[in-house]
Amino acid sequence: MFDVIEQLEPSWRGELEITDAIQTLLEDGHAIDSHVVHGWWKDTGKPEDILEANRLVLEDTQLAQEGEVESGATIEGHIDLHEMATIKEGATVRGPVSIAENSVIGPGTYVGPYTSVGPNSTLEDVHIENSVVIGDSTITTSGKIIDSLLGRGANIESAADCLPEGRRLVVGENSQLKL
Repeated sequence: MFDVIEQLEPSWRGELEITDAIQTLLEDGHAIDSHVVHGWWKDTGKPEDILEANRLVLEDTQLAQEGEVESGATIEGHIDLHEMATIKEGATVRGPVSIAENSVIGPGTYVGPYTSVGPNSTLEDVHIENSVVIGDSTITTSGKIIDSLLGRGANIESAADCLPEGRRLVVGENSQLKL
């Protein structure tokens, strides 16, 4: 299903349509089955819908802290830490948060509430909250990431070395700036 979804174009509504994905699977000879869902259901056609679903799942899931938390790391709230994941000294994690296998939360990192970090991901020096990192990602920036959906294999680095050393300004009378 996910391979098919990656090839889809958004519909006239600007969304990926599940019916298009199912039709493609049928055309490619795959078997399709259905199940009745009991309980709540959330349409996740837009990034903000995925973030809302992530919040709902983190609130309703029994979280287990089985991975390694180094001395000097700060942990607050409910954390789902896979047994093969690590929170390093100098990191802060405030739940509810889910951190998948082979992921490392490095020093200087703040992972805030309602964040899910997928497998094989490394976060260092970043402030991230209310976000989903799909997995196989490296985030090493001193920036602040909020309300975001980061796809598989995302690589986000600091732009500090790319910025010019000075700024050219034309400032009007009685102006106030912060640089």
